[in-house]
Amino acid sequence: MAEGQDRLFSVSQGEFTLDRYPCLARETLRAWDAADEYLLYHLAELGMGGGSVLVVNDGFGALTVALAGARSAQWVVQTQSDSWISHSGTRANLEGNVVSTGGVSMLDNLQTPAPFDVLLFKVPKSLAQLEDQLYRLRPHLRADTVIVGAGMVKQIHTSTLKLCERLIGPTRTSLARRKARLIHCDLDATLEPDAHPYPTRYTLEDTNLELSNHAALFSREQLDIGTRFLLEHLPRSPQARCIVDLGCGNGVLGIAAGHHHREASLVFTDESAMAIASTRENVEAAFGGERDVTFHWTDGLDGVEPGSADLILCNPPFHQQQIVGDAVSWRMFQQARKVLRPGGSLWVVGNRHLGYHTKLRRLFGNGEVIASNPKFVILRATKTAT
Repeated sequence: MAEGQDRLFSVSQGEFTLDRYPCLARETLRAWDAADEYLLYHLAELGMGGGSVLVVNDGFGALTVALAGARSAQWVVQTQSDSWISHSGTRANLEGNVVSTGGVSMLDNLQTPAPFDVLLFKVPKSLAQLEDQLYRLRPHLRADTVIVGAGMVKQIHTSTLKLCERLIGPTRTSLARRKARLIHCDLDATLEPDAHPYPTRYTLEDTNLELSNHAALFSREQLDIGTRFLLEHLPRSPQARCIVDLGCGNGVLGIAAGHHHREASLVFTDESAMAIASTRENVEAAFGGERDVTFHWTDGLDGVEPGSADLILCNPPFHQQQIVGDAVSWRMFQQARKVLRPGGSLWVVGNRHLGYHTKLRRLFGNGEVIASNPKFVILRATKTAT
């Protein structure tokens, strides 16, 4: 249980106890926001006695738990998210509130939902991700489908509303309530959207490899500058038997390392299902079926064997959902220390101001600057024998 955290989620559907995931001892942030409350209040006001509902981008399961555990309505709930952490948080909160997980279907963004009467979506951080989701969901909408989005006022822009109008139909917003707003959409069956623009592709510089990038990925149109910098200084470790691309994105770091270490097994991990799907496509294009490769859709290195890796490559994200901070990178570094063999090393690229060198020295007792430029620094931390 998190100390000092507001955990009681009281809405029209009932009272529930919710935690963020992973649940930190000193967590101060709630597992829901005012947009969740507004959306559930509106749904109760509609007076629907239940039905089939698809919930999209439910951060830690607030919407899913409230609907699956509703006292006054019977909902068949499907919840769809690209995030492994979101799925895990939702599952933990369902179990924590003694709400049967058997009545809830959990889907990633690439899976097709069963028919639904109501579509509830939270506005994600990435407009491209919402665009991809609406493209995929439009064929499953009917004239009588109730379609309502929600987000905090600062998350809903003119571009968000124009996107909904272009891909669904007439769109209007509610009045703001506690800095949250609803998006109401009506299906226009006569709309003919342009071809689905995802995944995007670009050719890796100085190679013939075309990289596939699904909508949820960062820097979908070109190689991001932090990754490019690490590629310029990629380590050569002839004795490396296992190389891990931690938070792999499209897999370019692990693929490049794989070309330099032909005998090494490769492990790719990411909490984004779309990242893993992109990496699978790119690894197949790069190596065919000739490499020993493992993919993990997971939180960092959860599920990867401790003491198994010789080299871990990482360009950490500095946000989780809408929250910016260093909790994700800190967790990744802790996991990396467990997964490395003695003598193995973690190579990290990050913005200079993030202070990763302090964290690495605290964890590993060492941290060497391999290269730096005005914006980025590459650090190496080695696991010493204990």
